[in-house]
Amino acid sequence: MYGSKGAGVRASVAVAGVTLLLAGCFGGEGGDGGDGKDDRATGSDITQQPSGTDPFWVNPKGNAAAQVAAYEKAGKDEDAKLIRRIAEQPTGEWIGPENPEQEAKGFTQAAEKADRDAILVLYNIPHRDCGQYSGGGAADGDAYRAWIDGVAKGIGDRPATVVLEPDAVLHVVDGCTPGEFHEERYDLLKGAIEKLGALKNTKVYLDAGNAGWGDPDQIYDPLKWAGVEQADGFAVNVSNFYTTADSVEYGKRLSAKVGDKPFVIDTSRNGNGPWTEGDKDELWCNPPGRALGETPTTKTADPLVDAYLWVKRPGESDGECKGGPKAGEWWPEYALKLAKASG
Repeated sequence: MYGSKGAGVRASVAVAGVTLLLAGCFGGEGGDGGDGKDDRATGSDITQQPSGTDPFWVNPKGNAAAQVAAYEKAGKDEDAKLIRRIAEQPTGEWIGPENPEQEAKGFTQAAEKADRDAILVLYNIPHRDCGQYSGGGAADGDAYRAWIDGVAKGIGDRPATVVLEPDAVLHVVDGCTPGEFHEERYDLLKGAIEKLGALKNTKVYLDAGNAGWGDPDQIYDPLKWAGVEQADGFAVNVSNFYTTADSVEYGKRLSAKVGDKPFVIDTSRNGNGPWTEGDKDELWCNPPGRALGETPTTKTADPLVDAYLWVKRPGESDGECKGGPKAGEWWPEYALKLAKASG
């Protein structure tokens, strides 16, 4: 994330997801979600959403689900009820750097068993986040290609929706990523789109910034250089707070310049729109007074919008600002505030 211009991305690395990686550890048993299918997850009272409107997998053992159980055990029923608003929605699973094949396989197998699609977020591009809160990424281009190969092998023929490299193109455009890395970055993104796009049941959406960073005219050529025309579409507002209406407007303007590609919107925390009262360089970082946005669905208000997604996992920190823990770590106090503000 670069100042107030970037996507506000915080690496929600799938630390909690490590326990999910054994094949077949989830089920889709009991509880009709309105589509005639059993929607309750085995061993948990966290349920899947009806597949007709929300075909994406709810992780019954994610951080929010664990927090619900902890609050219930402590007798904090009202807090448990609030966090359940997060726990019962599908969110992105951010694939970590060490075991991409194992993680991608575990999440997609669990989703397939529940007759749902996994949402995977790939955030490991070299020189990621310009060395800021979520700095890091693969050591070099070869390491990144090997990592993508592992992800692809882990997904196989199972259904997956992939959001590819939040901020990667944006940070080339805004100058945050040094010029000597630009050509390689475009090549790596094109290669990732080609590799993942060849999978039988995988959709790939390349990150394309948000409604608040700049103008679509600044990014449409770089997106083409990164292979967006070969992707299924692009993603906007990842880990950010701009309203759905503003995100639709931004996405439609951009779509017209990249072959009328459809797009997805991260609505995880945009219920109250962006924060405008703080330090302009960190408006994106754990802003107060935000709220959950529209719940994930493929039934959107515009035919160009393929889905509203919760790409960022609500309740996980943007970074060590405003009292927050490290980027991607679960922060129950912030999660409660998001849920409370959502009405």
